[in-house]
Amino acid sequence: MYRWVEHTGELELEIEGEGPEEVLAEAATALRELLGAGGAPTGPATRRIVTAQAPDRPALLAAFIEELVFLAESESLVPIGLRRVELDEGLARAEVEVARADPPHLVKAVTYHRLEFEPAEHGYRARVVLDV
Repeated sequence: MYRWVEHTGELELEIEGEGPEEVLAEAATALRELLGAGGAPTGPATRRIVTAQAPDRPALLAAFIEELVFLAESESLVPIGLRRVELDEGLARAEVEVARADPPHLVKAVTYHRLEFEPAEHGYRARVVLDV
């Protein structure tokens, strides 16, 4: 489950998942909603391996989202879904299904402001703020 919270010049994404892998999958789903708002995909779906490295789990979430935003900005590829997610200490690797679209150039940066990714009562919860 995810929820967008709007702030002036920012969008805050709150995510909950049963495990850390589900948190990353929900982050991709949220970005599909945000970046795919320009319309339906204009090409067939393909798969990409997306990797991110960071010293801790919150920074890993931010780096993973940055990689997905980079794909949208540089190749006009929007995430459709995640096929497989692997998490190791400081490394996330996911097989992401993507489709060509016309995503808006909306996200300026993934910030570390209020960044969270931690165990919760019923799984994991995370928060990341996007500068828009």
